[in-house]
Amino acid sequence: MSWLLLSGSLVIFLTSGAILGAALGLTGMLLLHFQANGATPLAINATWNMLTDFTLSAVPLFIFLGEILLASGVSKRVYNGLTPLFARVPGQLLHTNIAVCTLFGAVSGSSTSTAAAIGAVGYPELKSRGYNPNVVVGTLAAGGTLGLLIPPSLALIIYGATQNVSIGKLFIAGMLPGLLIALAFSTWIIIRSKIGEPVTPTFKEKVTRSHIVNGLKEIWPLPVLIFFVLGTIYMGIATPTESAALGVVASIVLGLTWGDLTFKRLWQAFKHASIMFTAIGMILIGTVILSQAVSLLGIPRAAVETIGNFGLGPYGILLMIVIVYIVLGCFFDGISLLLMTLPITFPMITSLGFDPIWFGIIVTLLIEIGMITPPVGLNLFVLSSISKNEVDLTAAAKASLPYWLILLGAVGVFTLFPNIILWITQY
Repeated sequence: MSWLLLSGSLVIFLTSGAILGAALGLTGMLLLHFQANGATPLAINATWNMLTDFTLSAVPLFIFLGEILLASGVSKRVYNGLTPLFARVPGQLLHTNIAVCTLFGAVSGSSTSTAAAIGAVGYPELKSRGYNPNVVVGTLAAGGTLGLLIPPSLALIIYGATQNVSIGKLFIAGMLPGLLIALAFSTWIIIRSKIGEPVTPTFKEKVTRSHIVNGLKEIWPLPVLIFFVLGTIYMGIATPTESAALGVVASIVLGLTWGDLTFKRLWQAFKHASIMFTAIGMILIGTVILSQAVSLLGIPRAAVETIGNFGLGPYGILLMIVIVYIVLGCFFDGISLLLMTLPITFPMITSLGFDPIWFGIIVTLLIEIGMITPPVGLNLFVLSSISKNEVDLTAAAKASLPYWLILLGAVGVFTLFPNIILWITQY
């Protein structure tokens, strides 16, 4: 009966046009009222505990940090600084998209912000140089997904805060997988540049070692900002929330002195961040109410027992969860999907013996896949808009397909070799 009420309520509320947070919260309230003997007051306690959690305060700060970087034009300086480094590598400046997205992701924490910031600079620059527009959009959409995995990741912060998993360990665990995926993206660019129709123009510019050195000198403030955001966490100097606050202050100083940030743009960034966190906060409230309900009723445990009767085993159940995430990723944005599913999938996975830090990285990868999966792949929409529909959604999705497969392959590799993620738990 609980499963029927859970699934039926979600379907009715979501198809009625209700916002996601309200749909999740109302479903949780119905479960508490009708299946848990009127235990709806527990929803109030759970919501209060979540909203007063110190760790969760890092979320609006990291959103604000990403908006400041987007408004300050720092991405353009970084892009131009790294351009000479890849001028003679097969694939040329397409590698710049991946490299800059990786660096930008190390301070922004958001996939969409990374894709928008780098895409606004990279697409017109590479198009003017004669690069294939579809291929350019594909690399930018893929590179943008790294903003969700390369620490500080908004998805990992929310995952850690809501599931009581160490955010510091999640950040360290996500670093190596993120870099390996970035390397895999660049490897595909090299392969693609050597097969099929040309995707890069004939190289004519002369780039010397001094050009490369001078370009790298131009981006020196960015490692300083990365230290404020990540270094302080890894060294044990600051908590994720404190490092986010340090990052906000450092990004404001950097934007005003090195970038194009003005006080007007700063205010706009604050407004955009506030609106974004309000939307996420509403979903968080609905999620915590639903989590309280499904936990109290033992729904995840019952689901594991039911699926276990099919004889699938832990990895068979994991495969089913992966498929569900890929399908739902076609219809929900990443953060919404994360918050909507964790109340059920997290206790299921941990009860099967999988490590919660490992699952945090895997579920973030699955969300990344959704960012470049139509019809709701946000990165595809953002970059199609930046290209002024010169590359439509269908073309963008086709160009992103190889990177989609790389991300899916990464899920398999990290499942077969979990120590790529879990090495941090050994110390």
